[in-house]
Parts: sequence; C-alpha cells; structure tokens
Amino acid sequence: MIEPRWLSDEEQRVWRAYLHATTLLEDHLDRQLQRDAGMPHIYYGLLVQLSQAPRRRLRMTELAKSAKITRSRLSHAIARLEKNGWVRRETCASDKRGQFARLTDEGTEVLRRNAPGHVTAVRQALFDRLSAEQVEQLGTIMRVMAEGLEPQGPDADLPWLR
Repeated sequence: MIEPRWLSDEEQRVWRAYLHATTLLEDHLDRQLQRDAGMPHIYYGLLVQLSQAPRRRLRMTELAKSAKITRSRLSHAIARLEKNGWVRRETCASDKRGQFARLTDEGTEVLRRNAPGHVTAVRQALFDRLSAEQVEQLGTIMRVMAEGLEPQGPDADLPWLR
C-alpha cells in the first residue's frame, strides 16, 4: 500500500478554514432564505436556474445535472415547489418518460421579491469582506477547482443519474 501524501500543517489549516467558511456561508444563506422566502437555498437555486432557462423551463434531468443533485432529491424539491405554486411539471412530447419543470408566474414573482435580500446576504457574507484582488483570486481558484472536479467519462458517478 502506498503511503498517502498527508497535508502539511499549513494545508491542514487552509482545509479546515475552507470547510468552516463554506459551512457557515451555506448556513447563513439557507437561514436568510428560510426566513425571508420560506425555502432552503437549494430550492432558490432551482428557481433561479429555471428563470434563466429558455421559456423558463428545463428537462428534469438537465435541472438535476446543473444542480448536482440526485433525480429523487430533485423530484422531492420540485414537488414542494409545485405545492407552493412556484413550479409546474410538464410532460415531454418527444419522450413520454421525460418531464420538464417550468417556473410559474408566481415563482417568478417569488424570485423578484426575494432576490434583493438574497444578493444583499451574499454581498455582506462574501464580497464586502474581500478586496477586488481577493475576489479575482477567489474566482480563479474556484474555476480551477471546478474544472478539476467536474465528472468526466462514461464511468463517472453522476448524482443526477441516480
């Protein structure tokens, strides 16, 4: 067995700081959206993706893929959003097994009302704390990480296929 490359003391500090900060940020945004919009951060993200899609609709598989969640978790989320009247499922004419999620007018209005508070929470939690140079560095770091972690190839374990 090959000995792992253990993290240096500095790498360990950075790793723990990263975990701590991202957990706190996600919790902060989740609490803000629960308080102001009555929904978790992930549901807000689904509504945003639908709002930016052509005709405010996406195939469920594409929505799961872009949200990086399982189809069953997406189905549960869409059911809750449907119950609120914010999303509607539609059948796919070209594939009887396929479905679309469509953002309703009411869902669009929920986004319109809650986007200002959400962007304020994001700005206060992240961007107002960083210099312009740090924002640029963070963007570069996040893009490098995302490119290296994006699932590749036919054997990739893709959550949206589960």
